[in-house]
Amino acid sequence: MGGAAALWQAAAAAQTPPPRASLRRILPMNRNWLYGGSAAPGCSAPDFDDSKFQRVTVPHSNKIFPWHSFDEKDFQFVSIYRRHFKMAPRPGHRVFVDFAGVMTAATVTINGHKLGEYRGGYTPFSFELTPHLKPDTPNVLAVEVDSTERPDIPPFGQNIDYLTFGGIYREVALRIVPPVFIENLFAKPLDVLGDARRVEVKCLLNGEAGAGLTVKVELRDGARVLSAVEGPASSQPLTLSGLGSIDLWDLDRPKLYTVAARLYQGGAAIDEYSTRIGFREARFTAQGFLLNGKHIKLRGLNRHQTFPYVGGAMPARVQRRDALILKRDLKCNIVRTSHYPQSPHFLDACDEAGLLVFEEIPGWQHIGDQAWQDLAVSNVEEMIRRDWNHPSIVLWGVRINESQDNHDFYTRTNALAHELDTSRQTGGVRYLYNSELLEDVMTMNDFGFPLRQPNHPLYLNTEFNGHMFPTKRSDNVDRVMEHAMRHARVHNQLASDDRYAGGIGWCAFDYNTHANFGSGDKICYHGVTDIFRIAKPAGQFYRSQCDPKEEIVLEPCFNWSQGDQSEGGGVRHAAIVSNCDHLKIYVKGDLKAEVEPDRERYGHLPHPPFVIDISGERLEDWGDLRIDGYIDGTKVISKTLPGNDYDRQLHVEPDDSELVGDGIDATRVVLRVTNEYGGARPFSTGAVALRLEGPGEIVGENPFSLAGGVGAVWVRSKEAAGTIRLHARHPYLGEKTVEIRVTPTEAEQV
Repeated sequence: MGGAAALWQAAAAAQTPPPRASLRRILPMNRNWLYGGSAAPGCSAPDFDDSKFQRVTVPHSNKIFPWHSFDEKDFQFVSIYRRHFKMAPRPGHRVFVDFAGVMTAATVTINGHKLGEYRGGYTPFSFELTPHLKPDTPNVLAVEVDSTERPDIPPFGQNIDYLTFGGIYREVALRIVPPVFIENLFAKPLDVLGDARRVEVKCLLNGEAGAGLTVKVELRDGARVLSAVEGPASSQPLTLSGLGSIDLWDLDRPKLYTVAARLYQGGAAIDEYSTRIGFREARFTAQGFLLNGKHIKLRGLNRHQTFPYVGGAMPARVQRRDALILKRDLKCNIVRTSHYPQSPHFLDACDEAGLLVFEEIPGWQHIGDQAWQDLAVSNVEEMIRRDWNHPSIVLWGVRINESQDNHDFYTRTNALAHELDTSRQTGGVRYLYNSELLEDVMTMNDFGFPLRQPNHPLYLNTEFNGHMFPTKRSDNVDRVMEHAMRHARVHNQLASDDRYAGGIGWCAFDYNTHANFGSGDKICYHGVTDIFRIAKPAGQFYRSQCDPKEEIVLEPCFNWSQGDQSEGGGVRHAAIVSNCDHLKIYVKGDLKAEVEPDRERYGHLPHPPFVIDISGERLEDWGDLRIDGYIDGTKVISKTLPGNDYDRQLHVEPDDSELVGDGIDATRVVLRVTNEYGGARPFSTGAVALRLEGPGEIVGENPFSLAGGVGAVWVRSKEAAGTIRLHARHPYLGEKTVEIRVTPTEAEQV
């Protein structure tokens, strides 16, 4: 665990080099790895011949897969990674190697000396290299990665409904520090809404702390110092007070500040450490969830951290993008990190975007033996120590998802969470309505409808829908529409009663799973978006609940065709999700209906769906359907669904126009076929052939066969600057080309 937060500084440094004046040195170690596939005898020995190994960068997946229909056993093997490096240790300093995440167990050696095994794929770990480094010759760091589903490591032991994949899938760094250094820092804002607003700062030191050690901490807003305090290292915590005017961290204005600490010995600075914080008060109460004293109805989704092709092995930019999709595209105000701690880059983006987080320990229904439970208790500590400064996190999940009661085990997890962090409440996700509640908040999975009544004053629905109604984009229109309305019905009930703090639907994104859980292609089609993060109509429902000042939304949940509904002949009881307050419906230019939001069935929602019934049109009268949306009597949006619909346009849409040329950075490129009005074509197919020029490579299938008219690949930079040109050719719609600029970056220093 040592140096976990320092590793996040290193991960950020992979994009922005650290300041040269830094007292400690964080050296990213993500490039120039050698990967040998399955571990070979003697592969950890320094003289082992790795000349035929593949050169890779991390994050790295031990195997690349198609986006669906693969054997989940294919990543479950022991593999070997090696890294050669030279370094001259600074006299009197210590050197650590920090791993942000290795799936699932890692045995690390340096120059043939075994440092130890770390068990667990979701939390960081470190080993000290100092006594084993060679100053004048290359050092060999070797990592044997066991990616099997080992029953001694949470979440394994029985079935789990998701895949963990394998490899060194998060960042690695070297950390050079003095003999005594700041290992971690917890900065806890107190009395945020009162007149005595302050920050309690506790610096956790590593090493033999002798006399004469002092710590100085500062609260900074950019370069401006708002408060500072200094004291003996032994007299912690230190309190930053007299802060003056402070902006609160809120959903719309998530203001972040920096707490910086410097360690002195005999008056000379020897180490420094910084972290970001936000001033906010977040509490689950009998009146619902309160953020800074304001009642907020929670509306969110669960997130799995895995992606097509590479599992969890996506770089910072891609991990961060998921937070923006949840907040800006799906308009959520909370996400649950089901069912494990997720990428720090994702959490950083939640901090910056104003997206609340419910974070939980690894696990899925199964509780193992005493040693397994001890490891799970360690997961609680590792999770909290890694993430306790994130203002977005409002609830610690300290119970194995959907597990049976275990009084002794969960007494331990709750006590540890409260000991480490008195500022946050605990929850434990369950489906047992009358289970023992040792946590602060009753966090309940409820897949029925109507929902059960809250059985505790603090009550949060943490899963609904999902496996009860899996839906593919290309399913019959009735099913696709019902999928959206099921989410609407649940959120309507949650909004009807303040005893519900809100709800977190299952789930945001479709995901790969084991053969005994998903569809025939081993995908759980539970998401309101597909596995590529492209919204289904259910996702458009979430989007429609935002204030029109943020975005005006109008999305039909149906296809305009004579034969797609079960009854045939137009559209009956068809849903449109929108935040308009009035719609006018035209066919072939003739006004057919004016409709109001369906407040009778969905009246507790901020923006109820509309339901229209247009049937009985004669075939010769069939034509374009136009929907005009109005707010306060003014037309604000219009959408046309052609009566004679065709595949008209191929769209090639990268999320980013610029990457860093480090061989790691990547961006999603969405492939989409639309009609002449830019509308979805959910039954479109066709293999899109991709051709790339320049310093990049395609992560994904090529050619890519469209599923429901859409799909995506990722483009990853190479270790060079220039311009990537991605050409995409559809068999009938021609070719489109997009450009992505790749900027230069410095070589790694080790």
